[in-house]
Amino acid sequence: MELIFLGTSAGVPTRARNVTAMLLNLQHPTRAGLWLFDCGEGTQHQMLRTAFHPGKLDKIFITHLHGDHLFGLPGLLCSRSMAGNVQPLQIYGPKGIREFVETTLRLSGSWTDYPLTIEEVTPGLVVDDGLRKVTAYPLSHPVECYGYRIEEHDKPGALNAAALKAQGIPAGPLFQQLKEGKTVTLPDGRIVNGADYLAPAESGKKLAIFGDTAPCPAALELAQGVDLLVHEATLEQAMEEKANSRGHSSTRQAAQLAADAGAKKLVITHLSSRYDEQGSQAMLAECKTYFSQTTLAEDFAVVHI
Repeated sequence: MELIFLGTSAGVPTRARNVTAMLLNLQHPTRAGLWLFDCGEGTQHQMLRTAFHPGKLDKIFITHLHGDHLFGLPGLLCSRSMAGNVQPLQIYGPKGIREFVETTLRLSGSWTDYPLTIEEVTPGLVVDDGLRKVTAYPLSHPVECYGYRIEEHDKPGALNAAALKAQGIPAGPLFQQLKEGKTVTLPDGRIVNGADYLAPAESGKKLAIFGDTAPCPAALELAQGVDLLVHEATLEQAMEEKANSRGHSSTRQAAQLAADAGAKKLVITHLSSRYDEQGSQAMLAECKTYFSQTTLAEDFAVVHI
């Protein structure tokens, strides 16, 4: 997987940063996908500056209904239709997302020529496509807000084909059954358990994408042991009280969560527009004081997972 940041500013865009959106490119050899998390104003314009097209999107996850995470959605949906895309699209988000999409399309006389489904999420499992699952966790913000944990299912271990051949078991259809861990009966009556010839399973990657939030009980579970944690750091540590009063986190709080959760890497995003490049670097330095494996999201940055 790789994550492409399309917007990294909180509240309003700046000259260097658009408002929140990020693409998750699921690089699977047979079942690739392109998922969008949040869709702030101008997201489709940001996509034009990448190698990705809205027509390739198959899922959109909205964390909450504040405008800097949502106002780009109607335009993207309509442009996707006007381009002649017919591939289905699924939208997931808090209660109200259906009304928002349906109302904006109706009042603007717009429509989609592709199958569009909208699901209003609650805490718990959101989707499981057999390769990966997405779980929603409730966060602490003035409006209903979620963080999404994306987990690949563990991959089966490699089959020890050499050992099987040494037992006189020829390569062929039986190997596929054994690779799936099944028990098979050979023509000569021998019973072979595939699990005996499999290497240990390979753990799937884990990613946590937080919406806007002050520290909350669900945060640790959402972030636990992830390969990559994407967390807002709207304000610096000295303004922590103000950040929390508005349902946001400080640099220190984001970094401390990453440390407490045993995350491998933290990317901070959703920085207040008050911070220029120098101020943003100071924010990064504050985070590194508590969690050294922290990087600062920039628009169009690509992070491999």
